[in-house]
Amino acid sequence: MKFIDPHIHMISRTTDDYEAMREAGIVAVIEPAFWVGQPRTSLGTFQDYFSTIVGWERFRAAQFGIRHYCAIGLNPKEANNEPLAEQVMDLLPIYACKEGVVAIGEIGFDDMTAVEERSFRAQLELAKQLDMLVLIHTPHRNKKAGTTRSLEICEEHGLDPRRVIVDHNNEETVRDTLDRGFWAAFTIYPRTKMGNERMVEVVRRYGSRGIIVDSSADWGASDPLAVPKTARLMLARGIPDDDVRAVTYGNALAAYGQSGRMLESDWLDPLPVDQRQLYLGNSVLRGQEPQVGSADSAIIE
Repeated sequence: MKFIDPHIHMISRTTDDYEAMREAGIVAVIEPAFWVGQPRTSLGTFQDYFSTIVGWERFRAAQFGIRHYCAIGLNPKEANNEPLAEQVMDLLPIYACKEGVVAIGEIGFDDMTAVEERSFRAQLELAKQLDMLVLIHTPHRNKKAGTTRSLEICEEHGLDPRRVIVDHNNEETVRDTLDRGFWAAFTIYPRTKMGNERMVEVVRRYGSRGIIVDSSADWGASDPLAVPKTARLMLARGIPDDDVRAVTYGNALAAYGQSGRMLESDWLDPLPVDQRQLYLGNSVLRGQEPQVGSADSAIIE
């Protein structure tokens, strides 16, 4: 079975993670722009970060046989630095149009401040102007209120709900998200947010239509193999194969494929892995012999 992890922060992960993910069947990932663990203090740090996820990280993933896409946006936590946020907003259209960028995101609420809402609304308008998909970050605190408010704001701006992926759902928010026609994504974390056993029961209750599973693996306690592990648990608990395939592969492809920048042929008919390649003069290797060939049967030169 093939998997897509449509929300994972690979800039925080190691190349060992890429190798393990490929071995587990993950063929594609989407990396949304997010908070890196401490506040960025200047425009240049955002510019370098955006350049990394559209450039080096895309290259690094390909060197281990995984197709990498990303979303570009100003995360809600850093929207609260309003003078800097206004400068970042000017950068977003430049990066949103880069190759492999499939959405504006992740955007939404953290503390649900007025400043966060202004940034959120501005980025929804940007998505409309650029005819792009939107990835919503729902707050970790006041989850239900924050999710409801996020959905209402999207509706106020006239967004097509099928072009909006709402992430970090839980049992309190899933019904409203689905009933309003939005994609309902779920972050599987080892000890917080949504565990994989709870995810099994969500799919058992609501079915697979409109539901997406991701790991959101980052610099904290998280698991880049959360998607395949959840799939295995679902199968073991009697969830039908078609439903498992939908929530761990098909729905992510259907949602983000609307961008026109994410095609199944990207990984079904990929270019061969060639670790002799360089990115701006840099290699993923540290003295190792390069692997050359298909992602599944690379040879050592």
